[in-house]
Amino acid sequence: QVQFVESGGGLVQPGGSLRLSCAASGSIFSIYAMGWYRQAPGKQRELVAAITSGGSTNYADSVKGRFYISRENAKNTVYLQMNSLKPEDTAVYACNADPPRNLGGSWGQGTQVTVSS
Repeated sequence: QVQFVESGGGLVQPGGSLRLSCAASGSIFSIYAMGWYRQAPGKQRELVAAITSGGSTNYADSVKGRFYISRENAKNTVYLQMNSLKPEDTAVYACNADPPRNLGGSWGQGTQVTVSS
């Protein structure tokens, strides 16, 4: 069972930036597409950014041009650079395979991102 440990969240003012990291256990990480997901209070979890094993990326319209996903397979790590943050970006952010069932479907604790002045 692959485990994920997310870090890098925090409180940031509107317009600020954060870089999230997600470390995955196991040696099969590199062959799967990975994604960053977020869940705001009272809302469903949504996929905001995804990256294939070859490095192709895709973004939700709400974050396109502001968020950037990358991966470092040698370290079993995926990153999310978030720029020009908005209050509506406030959520718990977590990483997983895209789709999650590809790596067992379990979730880490995620990391809280709060955008507020």
